[in-house]
Amino acid sequence: MHSDADRLLPAAPVRDLDEHLATGGGAGLARALELDADAIIDEIGRAGLRGRGGAGFPTARKWRGVLETAASAGGRLSLVANAAEGEPGTYKDRVLIEQQPYAFLEGICIALHATGADRAHIGIKAKFTGPVERLRTALEEVRAAGWPGADRIDLVLGPDAYLFGEETGMLEVIEGKLPMPRIVRPYEQGLNATTSVPNPTIVNNVETLSHVAWILAKGADWFRQAGTESSPGTMVFTVVGDVENPGVYELALGTPLRTLLVDIAGARDIKAVYSGVSTQVLTPERLDVPLGFDEMRDIGAGMGSGGFIVYDSSRSIVDVLAVLIRFLAIESCGQCNACKLGNIAMAELLFKVQRGEATQADLETLLRRSHVVTDANRCYLPVGSQLLVASTMQAFVDEFVATVEKGEPTPADLPTPLVDHIDEANGEVTYHPRYHLKRSDWSYADADPRDERLAAIRDPG
Repeated sequence: MHSDADRLLPAAPVRDLDEHLATGGGAGLARALELDADAIIDEIGRAGLRGRGGAGFPTARKWRGVLETAASAGGRLSLVANAAEGEPGTYKDRVLIEQQPYAFLEGICIALHATGADRAHIGIKAKFTGPVERLRTALEEVRAAGWPGADRIDLVLGPDAYLFGEETGMLEVIEGKLPMPRIVRPYEQGLNATTSVPNPTIVNNVETLSHVAWILAKGADWFRQAGTESSPGTMVFTVVGDVENPGVYELALGTPLRTLLVDIAGARDIKAVYSGVSTQVLTPERLDVPLGFDEMRDIGAGMGSGGFIVYDSSRSIVDVLAVLIRFLAIESCGQCNACKLGNIAMAELLFKVQRGEATQADLETLLRRSHVVTDANRCYLPVGSQLLVASTMQAFVDEFVATVEKGEPTPADLPTPLVDHIDEANGEVTYHPRYHLKRSDWSYADADPRDERLAAIRDPG
């Protein structure tokens, strides 16, 4: 899991605050406390740090934008650290928290100082028991050490729902509600906002805030020694699926995707690759693309949260798409009918193909459904499903047609690639063991009376 490029991933887990301080930790916060807000944000801007949680938005620009909103519209500014990590194929944030939580907390304290935020909330799934306990212990240590801002950080334990990781869904959970995405973004209306007081909120993920600590400690020029001009620094990636060495790896941005998947993770036979589920499929001819925010966006894929799911040629592409769309159908919150009903309909059409009962007209219906699933959407989920279905069907149209013409069941043997754990010692990947029993209302069936492979999403009975 480690390489010469490692900046965030330690060679061995940092056991306590003393170890963090002994290896240069705390220097970033100490330097930040000597600077004013503009100087801190300028340093992050010179470093070119971009968010490591999805869109790759420049961190300094986000902070300044929220500060400007707060100054002009009023209200209390808050910081939210997103540690929900619900994207299939991703496991990096839990590794960072378990191996080095102090840099993450240091980054939060720096952000509190730089932005003047009233409080910081770490949103993390309650089911992540190991990382939660690690954070609790580390937070107690930095509070006892008197780190400025540490007493204004709290943990918010949230549900095992994909949309808890969507930034506005996380705000809802922090306010004590279900993770139902909002239309208005956090920088416009944040925590406990009203019509007259917007309370703008900054949302950053674990890796982004961990980088902040080291940028302040070592400087923007040091950060830019790795990466490219438009995508500086390193990024932590997860690789799972049909590879010999699944795991979590830190690489300089700009490294070719082929290096990560083939040379490091040991993929020997690549058919399809997905950087999460809300993106276009990547086929072998795209493997030489650099791992950079702009380069990945230019080919329509996006970096996502750095998680890659690899499928080899032994897999039915129908099964691949079915398991990924079923995930999105389940996790859709239902606030937008086109999204919830459209994703369910697409999942059921794919189940029909898997059973060997579909017609070519069903494939045409599936593609048409993907075109309208985004109608009146309030979050990115249906956009992701549209990209997923359209790109996969286009890239593998011959296999879809042949599968329908054959009229025989597919293997339907793929798990939902929601990573529960990756054993660093042996590379064994454990996926969510009960996800096939999850229903569209986010409850779980006690047992599936039918074939587990094709568990219903409307009603498991």
